[in-house]
Amino acid sequence: MEKERILYPCYFNGALKRSEGRRVPQSLAQKGLLLADLERAVRKSGLTCRTEQNPHPAFWSRHEGRVMVPWDRSKEMLLKTVAANLQVKR
Repeated sequence: MEKERILYPCYFNGALKRSEGRRVPQSLAQKGLLLADLERAVRKSGLTCRTEQNPHPAFWSRHEGRVMVPWDRSKEMLLKTVAANLQVKR
């Protein structure tokens, strides 16, 4: 059974510092990323996903939502795969 990994838009937000929640390198990050953009990038990676409107626990006031992805490998690999598809989109 695959684990579900949670991806928040703040992980890919180029306007944030690593200490503020960004999880990808600045070169792969995007500014103004929406939940729909993140969902599109996950699906473009060939993965299934579902979205929820729950906020990131540390940033509960932002209400940006999250994407749940079934993935049993490292989360870092998932983040870079999705970030690469965000780059292609824009």
